[in-house]
Amino acid sequence: ISGTSVAQTFLSVYDILGNEVAVLVNQHLQPGTYEVNWDATDYPSGVYYYKLQAENFSETIKMVILK
Repeated sequence: ISGTSVAQTFLSVYDILGNEVAVLVNQHLQPGTYEVNWDATDYPSGVYYYKLQAENFSETIKMVILK
């Protein structure tokens, strides 16, 4: 998380249809490096997207789960 002050930060996972399937982070975070694990054992194989939002920053990245 970049910046100079605490920012409300969201990290969510979406399925291929755009449905939110998990919220991994929803809290105020200091600038820095963080690591989050998502246990996807209850989700089928397929394409998912994760979206990170903090202040004026937003990024969505595609990921594939293979079982």
